[in-house]
Amino acid sequence: MSLKNSLLFVFTVLLLVSCDKKRVFDQYKSLGKTWHKDSIAYFTYNNQDTTKAYDLFVNLRSNNDYPFNNIFLIVAMEAPGGLTKVDTLEYQMANPDGTLLGSGFSDIKESKLYFKEKYKFLSVGDYKIGIQQAVRQTGKVAGVQELAGVTEVGFRVEKLD
Repeated sequence: MSLKNSLLFVFTVLLLVSCDKKRVFDQYKSLGKTWHKDSIAYFTYNNQDTTKAYDLFVNLRSNNDYPFNNIFLIVAMEAPGGLTKVDTLEYQMANPDGTLLGSGFSDIKESKLYFKEKYKFLSVGDYKIGIQQAVRQTGKVAGVQELAGVTEVGFRVEKLD
């Protein structure tokens, strides 16, 4: 790669990264081909500000192998000191015709799903977030063992304007 191409590449990457001014934390975990019902994606966010409010998101990258209209997630957030709050969340993943919702130009779509709006962290320190799928087929008690179509799960913290 020539020096000119290298500089152009570095400039492009810097431009793309600097455009995301709201991002405080943004991390993804790869799930492979399927998301096992016992597999939990863990994230650690080190909070240093208890005065400002933030928007918190669960981000999912999925493809056309996703077989359902919605998704159920169990999200646990452990604060410094051990207090853990657990939420069961449901999000729509596809239109009635089966086309995936989310952004993206290829068959991989990224869904940015609100977890908490205008959330104030009460303590300084490490917050541990665990995200697990809890999808069930209609009429069945047992969860879907291997959920196809979700390739990555992420957690994002954004500044408010």
